[in-house]
Amino acid sequence: MLTILIIIVVLALIFDFINGFHDTANAIATSISTRALTPRFAVIYAAVLNFVGAIISSKVASTVGGSIADPSKILNGEHIVIAALISAILWNLATWYFGIPSSSSHTLFGSLAGAVIAGAGIASVNWSGFLKIIYILVLSPIIAFALGFIIMAIIKKLVIWKGNSSRSKLNRMFRTLQIASAGLLSLSHGSNDAQKAMGIIVFGLVAAGYQTTLDVPLWVKISAATAMGLGTSIGGWRIIKTVSRKIIKIEPINGFASDLTSSVVIQASTFMGMPLSTTHVISSSIIGTGTVMRFHDVKWGTVGRMLMTWVITIPISIVLAYIVYYVLFGLM
Repeated sequence: MLTILIIIVVLALIFDFINGFHDTANAIATSISTRALTPRFAVIYAAVLNFVGAIISSKVASTVGGSIADPSKILNGEHIVIAALISAILWNLATWYFGIPSSSSHTLFGSLAGAVIAGAGIASVNWSGFLKIIYILVLSPIIAFALGFIIMAIIKKLVIWKGNSSRSKLNRMFRTLQIASAGLLSLSHGSNDAQKAMGIIVFGLVAAGYQTTLDVPLWVKISAATAMGLGTSIGGWRIIKTVSRKIIKIEPINGFASDLTSSVVIQASTFMGMPLSTTHVISSSIIGTGTVMRFHDVKWGTVGRMLMTWVITIPISIVLAYIVYYVLFGLM
């Protein structure tokens, strides 16, 4: 049992590490694109604040640990967690390789549901909890798009339409503001995304009988925060390129508006203890602000491919986790 638990923790930290470099683009793509921050400094900056954000909250971890299934009522919960994590890692690596900003959250929740179905039966899935998470995952990008549109429209009206500042002066001002907004976004990212690995470790701890509650031990917080921080420090340059260049040309003004929008949405969700996809939120914020700036310059073909990936991630992850569980444990 101890060996299995060690495997769970190692896999969860690998997932968190991959999540760090997979989602680095979330926090720093806009500031790199506008040259508000140098790539090297931006990655280190994001890594440190991701670590801090991961330490300061655990509400989301408790949601992840108990919403999709009750680990205390599943006899083979340890095997389920292992299959779910392997599935999520495989999908994250595939989408990272092709530079697609898919959701680590979507693949983790889909994989956990698929592994539970394979290992304990479809009735063991807490469908109300699962659908509640899916509802937030679907709703949050829509809110981010709308809020980004509104914030950008207000900034444009207050700043650009007044015509009392030169373009270069505005760019300098918003590049400075982006330093703060990128930091806030990195902190927000850590406070939500790192919680998912914490939650899956807690799921394994409860399933293995090492604890009876969904409380997150300090060593789990520090381990997950460190893994995400290290992953972020590596940098997910393939996805950074997609987010910063292939959706719309980002200028300091809409880069700042996108970061601010994303931070507000992520912090609100974290406060409620609900996991969301930071990838989806930030990409949607960029699209929303870009629509206000130059609608026809938004690369809608790239947006369409991203949306397709978002739609298929959960179903594919469910099937992939089911297969992984069957291959590893189905014949035991």
